[in-house]
Amino acid sequence: MPLDHSIVGVESPAHERTWTSKDTMLYALGVGANTSELEFTTEKGQRVLPTFAVLASQAPGRRLGDFDPAMLVHAEQGFELHRELPPAGGVRTTSKVTGIYDKGSGALVTSEARAVDLDTGELVVSSSSALFIRGEGGFGGDRGPRDAWAAPDRAPDHKVTYPTLPEQALIYRLSGDRNPLHSDPEFAARAGFDRPILHGLCTYGVTGRALLHAVAGSDPGRFLAMSGRFTSPVFPGESLTVSIWVDGEDVRFRTAKDDGTVVIDRGRATISRR
Repeated sequence: MPLDHSIVGVESPAHERTWTSKDTMLYALGVGANTSELEFTTEKGQRVLPTFAVLASQAPGRRLGDFDPAMLVHAEQGFELHRELPPAGGVRTTSKVTGIYDKGSGALVTSEARAVDLDTGELVVSSSSALFIRGEGGFGGDRGPRDAWAAPDRAPDHKVTYPTLPEQALIYRLSGDRNPLHSDPEFAARAGFDRPILHGLCTYGVTGRALLHAVAGSDPGRFLAMSGRFTSPVFPGESLTVSIWVDGEDVRFRTAKDDGTVVIDRGRATISRR
């Protein structure tokens, strides 16, 4: 069957998720945090990397239709934090598909989620994401909104380079994303890759670390929002360079590999100056 357009706008049942300090430490290791970031990787004065908000607010997805899962890639991700995340906690999340757009070679499926505190009902995370499904376009639908993002006409205010480990995807998948695209060479070959690729959200987390330390003074309480578009795969073991332009609380960024290939584009973040 083709993609099911009837699900657009339909709110999902509420999904509860809890996490422990072990989960948030493991996530930090999964996105490359090391011995210089012990406040995120040990329990001594532990704090949480802001990009964990994406995992905290995830809920089971709605059935979109019948398609080869090897043709699905994560296209965009954004989140807004309404308060700093605790090392251990829980939220109740509702989500909905907001659009299914015809991109010709494939379909772009966008969604939004809201995660509230389990005890108080206070909004904790608002998130947005998009999936691109190759081969599911051409149905004559709307192509979707355009983004007028552009890099500032000046050198970046910061450039931060972080390596990834050859086993980075095997560590990151322990935070919950067991998609075999990131671990199984045979499955990766079905998707057109000669070896498993790094999770897009791992690249996103590495980028978030760069923004946190370069612009937010390593203080998660100042990190309010982040979004970006995934534009090219990363293989475990490749290094990532984040170019950052700062204009007050508004930050733009772009992440690239050593050969200059951009892997996260149209990046935006909001960092409090307090």
